[in-house]
Amino acid sequence: MRRKRGIFAGVLLTGVLAGCGGAERVHDPHAMAQLHELVSKGPQLPDGFTVRPEPAWRLPFAKGDKDCRALLEPAGGRAPGEALTAQVAVSYRGYDLGEQAGVGLARYADAQAGGHLDELAGAMRECRAVRTATGTHLRLLELPIGNVGDEAVGARLRGRLNGYPYALDVVLTRVGDTLVSVVHTGLEGVDAARTRQVVDAAISMASA
Repeated sequence: MRRKRGIFAGVLLTGVLAGCGGAERVHDPHAMAQLHELVSKGPQLPDGFTVRPEPAWRLPFAKGDKDCRALLEPAGGRAPGEALTAQVAVSYRGYDLGEQAGVGLARYADAQAGGHLDELAGAMRECRAVRTATGTHLRLLELPIGNVGDEAVGARLRGRLNGYPYALDVVLTRVGDTLVSVVHTGLEGVDAARTRQVVDAAISMASA
């Protein structure tokens, strides 16, 4: 896990601006329209992913470590709310067992994207493991991500979800005033190279 400084037609978007309570608040209709246009073009995802997007990825556990949940929520359309002007989130199914990619784009005013990435990086440092009474035990591991966007952090959660093998890569990247959040999941493990391809596709979309 490291930080460097210098993801629709059909069933579509979670295009909400969610604050702490998840209430819908449209701060900037123009910014929202821009993000909708970006995702409508679709990213160049790795082979095997569906072309048509699906609703936003959902956090697979309702309980567990609050820092781990905070780290994953932006990819599901629940990015930090302060100075948020627009947000969209979608998901895509892959060909591997349980494979799914979730992409969230959140645009901020007042140069707040970097500050929120700092906060999420702090949550990543505090997230050690997710444990629930339903057989979920996921440990956080380092995920080398190389040079991505303007700055980025990444990690992998691996173990068991409701008793079944499960792995999840999460990468959070700042691209200008936009926070790009990606999760890549699988039941039999996650290919880090495919994760990087999903991240690159999401960044290209945010940079368009």
